[in-house]
Amino acid sequence: MLLSASPSSVAKSSLEEMLDSLRRREEEEAKPKDMPPALPARPASRARLPPARRSLPNNFTGGDCGEAAPEFLPNGFDCKRKEDELGEKRTRDGCRSKKVKMMMDADSLIKKLCVWCRQPSGQWELGTIQSTSGEEVSVSLSNGNVIKVARSEFVPANPKIFEGVDDLMKLGYLNEPSVLHNIKLRYSQDMIYTKAGRVLIAVNPFKDLQIFGNDHVSAYRQKLTNSPHVFAVAEEAFTEMMRDEANQSIIISGESGSGKTETAKIVMQYLAALGGSNRDIEDKILQTNHVLEAFGNAKTSRNENSSRFGKLMEIHFSTMGKIYGAKVQTFLLEKSRVVQLASSERSYHIFYQLCAGSSFGLKERLNLRAASYYKYLNQSECLMIDGIDDAKKFHQLMKALDIVQICKEDRELIFTVLAAILWLGNISFKVADSENHIEVLDDEAVTSAARLMGCSTQALKAALCNQKIQSEKDTNAKKLILQQAIHTRDKIATFMYENLFNWIVDQVNKSLQVGKKHTGKSINILDINGFESFQKNSFEQFCINYANERLQQHLIRHLFKYEQEDYESDGIEWTRIDFKDNQECLNLFEKKSHSLLSLLDEESNLPKASDLTFANKLKQHLGTNPCFKGERGRAFSVRHYEGEVLYDTNGFLEKNRDTMASDSIQFLASCKCELLPLFSKTFYQSLKCSNSLSTGALDSQEQSVCQKFKGQLFNLMNQLECTTPHFIRSIRPNTKQLPDIYDEGLVLQQLKCSGILEVVRISRAGYPTRMTHQEFCTRYGFLLSETNKSQDPLSTSTDSLELKRKQVLQGTVVLQKYFRGYQARSYFQELKSGVATLQSFVRGEITRRKFGVMMKPSITIYSKNLEEIQAIIQLQSVIRGWLARKDASTPNGFKSYPENAKHRRKPLVKILEVKDISKERVQNLPSPLAQLQRQVDKAEEENAKLREQLKQSERKWAEYEAKMKSMEEACQKQRASLQMSLVAARKSLASDSDNTQSTRNEVLSPRYYGSEDANVGPRTTAANTPIKFSSNFAVSDGGREANGMRERGTNGTLGSLMKEFDQRRQNFDDEIKALNEVKPGNLTTTNSIEEFRKLKLSFEGWKKQYKVRLRETKAKLHEADKSRRTWWGKLIN
Repeated sequence: MLLSASPSSVAKSSLEEMLDSLRRREEEEAKPKDMPPALPARPASRARLPPARRSLPNNFTGGDCGEAAPEFLPNGFDCKRKEDELGEKRTRDGCRSKKVKMMMDADSLIKKLCVWCRQPSGQWELGTIQSTSGEEVSVSLSNGNVIKVARSEFVPANPKIFEGVDDLMKLGYLNEPSVLHNIKLRYSQDMIYTKAGRVLIAVNPFKDLQIFGNDHVSAYRQKLTNSPHVFAVAEEAFTEMMRDEANQSIIISGESGSGKTETAKIVMQYLAALGGSNRDIEDKILQTNHVLEAFGNAKTSRNENSSRFGKLMEIHFSTMGKIYGAKVQTFLLEKSRVVQLASSERSYHIFYQLCAGSSFGLKERLNLRAASYYKYLNQSECLMIDGIDDAKKFHQLMKALDIVQICKEDRELIFTVLAAILWLGNISFKVADSENHIEVLDDEAVTSAARLMGCSTQALKAALCNQKIQSEKDTNAKKLILQQAIHTRDKIATFMYENLFNWIVDQVNKSLQVGKKHTGKSINILDINGFESFQKNSFEQFCINYANERLQQHLIRHLFKYEQEDYESDGIEWTRIDFKDNQECLNLFEKKSHSLLSLLDEESNLPKASDLTFANKLKQHLGTNPCFKGERGRAFSVRHYEGEVLYDTNGFLEKNRDTMASDSIQFLASCKCELLPLFSKTFYQSLKCSNSLSTGALDSQEQSVCQKFKGQLFNLMNQLECTTPHFIRSIRPNTKQLPDIYDEGLVLQQLKCSGILEVVRISRAGYPTRMTHQEFCTRYGFLLSETNKSQDPLSTSTDSLELKRKQVLQGTVVLQKYFRGYQARSYFQELKSGVATLQSFVRGEITRRKFGVMMKPSITIYSKNLEEIQAIIQLQSVIRGWLARKDASTPNGFKSYPENAKHRRKPLVKILEVKDISKERVQNLPSPLAQLQRQVDKAEEENAKLREQLKQSERKWAEYEAKMKSMEEACQKQRASLQMSLVAARKSLASDSDNTQSTRNEVLSPRYYGSEDANVGPRTTAANTPIKFSSNFAVSDGGREANGMRERGTNGTLGSLMKEFDQRRQNFDDEIKALNEVKPGNLTTTNSIEEFRKLKLSFEGWKKQYKVRLRETKAKLHEADKSRRTWWGKLIN
């Protein structure tokens, strides 16, 4: 049991416990001397950590005996210390006086200690002891409040150095709040795994953590880390399998929603990476999870991906540790979920995935609708899961089915059966007569279901509405009432789905079948339905919780019973550690007479039995059992290891019988869908038919559902007993399925039920390694020589092994002597070489310093040469600057030299050549002269770079000149074209004016009109009186004057255009000339080109405007000419 502050556990004070230990010691010392010697002290082990010691006050000193004083702390402060833990052996004399002094200082020791206080709500709070008063202690809590609590209501807290340890065995004080706080601290840091002895605690994070990638797989494969992890458990199982040649099992247990399914997938992922020599088999094993999850998992009120069946995955390995096959075993599929759902729950994932993700062609063939259309799916009003895309999951399922080698035709058959089940649920009934007999409504559901099942509509209606009763002479058909018809329809649907699930598992096993390299070595991964307790628990929860009870007993045997029995049988001094055993609850289920299962089978065989009679029989026979409690009506309670669960017996008998009408089986056998006759054939082969079929039904099974499940469970336990177990306990941190929420009460309940604290206590007190004598000799017998080996391993003495060990150690010492001598000599040679190198550098420096003193007179001689070099550099810089300024001041920007002309900077090259000749001399100068020489070389390099830049500038300027010339030529061409256009316009205008003048002279008399010229300014007419002509046509002088004004206006506009053209031409010529005359010293090349570009754009803009205005003027001239012709034509007529 977990440690708690119960009155029985704290009845004795720390002083009384210490005195009891002293009394026991005196009794042992008083024993006669002829008694057999005690067993030797337990050897120290690296796996066992020394118990933590708390520092004593400075004023607390021991007496002359030098004995370390234990701490006087209440309720779990480890007051009984062993002598070896104190570090010194106690002497007999003087110990009692020492202990009296310790008792006097007990109150001073207890102050200022951190403790966990139990609050009235049951939660634990961390605080510090302030003062003590009798049986009460004042504790200052972490929130600042000071409370008084009894000594039995607090337990010691661990120092901060032990906070967040990865193994609970490392805790100094092992109690409920310390364990709870340690797991909570690690959970808040996303460290979800914690070791508890031989059990790995895995807290469900409800979020994705980046701790399962390939880098983590490599780290655990290469043993680069030893932190708690599922990978570490899988690695340990694989290592023991290869080393001991024994099968291993990894058992994952926990409540529903604790993450068992995900943990099992992580284990498979690691094993596939560890032994995956064949990528094909590795992918098949991993993709099997997707297939089984789709067809066997569903959403419940506690878990969005709850496994509704038990699963054992056997992964087989070759002698080299490579995977060569696997096998899947399943247990107790919850088939009632197909037709009946609780609120906020869903049916199996595959139905929703099929409706959401199937292709258009598949929907057409199956006549599929949305999930909300089908009654089997919409009865719970929960059709979607937040964050889950059913269509995407369906595409992943299709890939998984392809990888596990389920062909396209078989996939089509699977989806056909699923669609038929959905349409069966939509079949409705109506009352046909006064006796409440029913008939099937003829609608789309019937026709679709019949087409998918491969039968006629009438045959399906008959199978749902009628039941065949066989008599001695003939067979009669009996019509069913509504409830019986619904039951028959649902039984057919559940039968189809159960057999479809088993058929898919068989196909997966064929794909994963073990090869020819069978060695018998395997690792079994068990993921069974988690313990469940709902408001209403039915037959399915009854079976699931029974399986978890059996699994918990397997853990108790291996972690508690077997280990303590081994210590006792070996004669080791051992104090038994109490633990919570669920054997009594298992007897309630499995006892041959008057157990839950036996009474259920007995009542199921009675034809007139009902759920109520079954509940009454349980209360009658099991009322005195402490694990059973009768409730009102049809309910009863069972006290499981996880807590008390209330069961409702409604439907227990029918589900346990699991009868299937013979005519329904025959109907399915007559269907043309390939899978349905196969299901019927399998059913007939697994059953033994009864001789009497008076009711027209087959005898359910040779065994009831409970008996069959019990047999499967026993076979599973026998298989696990032949393996070395590794346990993983999954913990559900909260009921909301949200990350970063830690419900201490919920976690503590799970830790208590699983016995985690007892596991840690046994692991801390026991031996880390336990093996039989035969196993020891098998593993280490190779150390013996051939002459000492025995046929019987049990006859082998450890003395021979000890002698062999001494020989090996002596040989090792000799080998180490030579190796260490070689290492010492090598180190000496390296040190000697290093010292010689250091000496050479030091001696060289001393010699160079002496030479420098001797070279001081020569510095004066070379100083003159240094001044000459500086003068040459100065002269070079002045000449180069003058040349650069001269080249920049030329009209075209830069001066171009003839090809055969000599460059004027050639003397500089000669100077450099002369300088190179004396370079060898200069290198021999002292360090100041060498520095000046380096400056000269640097200046020459900079001059070379400047010359290169100058050449580049010359090339760029030449390119700019060519561009400007081309642009100038283009402008000249455009100007010439404009001039030609203007001349043509003038000529056209002159010809029009001549024609107009001649026409006037011919038609009009001179006495009415004055002379008219296009180039003359404004004029006045001779008279304003209108003149009458023939045909009553009159023309006034005012109209004639208006026409003349229009002509003069047009001629004036044309003249202004000519003047504007001449003015613009002159302006452009002047600006172009000004740009050509600009010198490079006054304006940079880039600015000149920019100005020319602006000038060009301005000219082009004016050119466009001018063309438009010229075109408008010509249009006006034509209109004026047209109007004159019209007027003169009227005048002539």
